Amino acid sequence: LTMAALLSGIIIAAVFYVTAPIAEVQRIRMKEQSMEELIPEATSFTPIEGKKEWFKAEKDGNLLAYVILTGEKGFDCHISMFVGATTDMKVIGFKILSHKETPGLGDKVFKPDFANQLTGKGHNQLELVKIQEEGKITAVTGATITSRAVTTACKNALIELENYLNKK
Repeated sequence: LTMAALLSGIIIAAVFYVTAPIAEVQRIRMKEQSMEELIPEATSFTPIEGKKEWFKAEKDGNLLAYVILTGEKGFDCHISMFVGATTDMKVIGFKILSHKETPGLGDKVFKPDFANQLTGKGHNQLELVKIQEEGKITAVTGATITSRAVTTACKNALIELENYLNKK
């Protein structure tokens, strides 16, 4: 039994040693692809100094938008996502990097029907309601916690961006 446990440990360590760099490259590629999908007209994404995973989306040296890594606790786990924001701090959209929300229910929040409600809104307009109201974000039925998490993450990203830009 000891020999089997030792051998299993060695095999797992060897597999991890080989696959860890490949997984890291894949994570970086996924982040880059998410940023490109958020701001397709951008030709470069420049990291913002002093901020972890914040980027300026630029084209020919001109600032188009900001891309901010943010997240919030959803129903099942932490939702990690990029939020695209215009230079006047309005939501362009968001791309989910990781989540474990319920397939077919909680993940409906990541679909265009919900996501499009946030587009073009500033942080003071990101108010979530359960029953549809004019100008407010309507939660996905059965996925209110996930809807709130995504809306709050977008709102917090815009507030942080505004605070950052006002300090400059």
